[in-house]
Amino acid sequence: MSAEEQDTKGSYVETGREFKRDTNYITTRITEDGQDGYPVEPGRYRLVAARACPWANRAIIVRRLLGLEDVISMGLCGPTHDKRSWTFDLDPGGVDPVLGIERLQQAYFKRFPDYERGITVPAIVDVQSGEVVTNNFPQITLDFSTEWRKYHREGAPDLYPEALREEIDEVAERVFREVNNGVYRCGFAGSQRAYDKGYDRLFAALDWLSDRLSTQRYLVGDTITEADVRLFTTLARFDPVYHGHFKCNRHKLTELPVLWAYARDLFQTPGFGDTTDFVQIKQHYYVVHTDINPTQIVPKGPDLSNWLEPHGRESLGGRPFGDGTPPGPPPVGEAVPAEHTPLLSAAE
Repeated sequence: MSAEEQDTKGSYVETGREFKRDTNYITTRITEDGQDGYPVEPGRYRLVAARACPWANRAIIVRRLLGLEDVISMGLCGPTHDKRSWTFDLDPGGVDPVLGIERLQQAYFKRFPDYERGITVPAIVDVQSGEVVTNNFPQITLDFSTEWRKYHREGAPDLYPEALREEIDEVAERVFREVNNGVYRCGFAGSQRAYDKGYDRLFAALDWLSDRLSTQRYLVGDTITEADVRLFTTLARFDPVYHGHFKCNRHKLTELPVLWAYARDLFQTPGFGDTTDFVQIKQHYYVVHTDINPTQIVPKGPDLSNWLEPHGRESLGGRPFGDGTPPGPPPVGEAVPAEHTPLLSAAE
């Protein structure tokens, strides 16, 4: 499981060992036919997320792009957590106003009293029972695209087109293995050898992505797909966190011309930059990971205004939403604070 999701139980670095991710998630699915006992039903479920977490950020982006805000409510945890659980410290009284709980752990224990794994986000909770349904983050976003289709907004993009699914899955798997997880393999390496190996794998994958994106605007096809969402959340965190905090320092993102332009293209697309909270991102990593940042000092930089510079990717063609349209503004109460993102602070 993810580092920030992971060990709500303890430290992240095991001396002498390579970082290994526990990918055993709750595999229950919410489907149109309700095969697992949880049918698609508007208003029944609540997405619990944290803007700081890249895996949860994916779910926030996809929910917004597809226009599911009025169908699946969202609760947001704060950027930090303790060894027990993510907490709702952003809400009045520290209690989620819909679920009535202070800790996400309570929803996990409601369904699995002896749950022993990390309490992770994103998670989907059945509002009526108060029980967690799933925390299987790769499947959550795919199901948003496929099982919830009848509730998509008019003009919603097809993020997982059937004709491209094999290629999307192949690219997304490599992105997960070498990039999404690769930065953690560097940051939580328990030996020099493990770090060196992780570092080489990460930057080899970034070079491959640069080559792929040098001639096409998006990772698969000519529109935004699930694969782009999965890569974006790591790129958004690269310079503020991974370059220094995780020692992924061959180059900054801003020093990789193709990937930097690609990241800015997505950031400036509705649904991406307006769901990215750089303040919470930095607070999370630098405060929670005390084994690699024991002082918990959060850096002031980097300057983020360059995310708004022209990217020039239009010259490669492609249409962000295909035959669809961009999502409208975020719902009231779900907007990222203006001072937390250059996208909104520049508009003030």
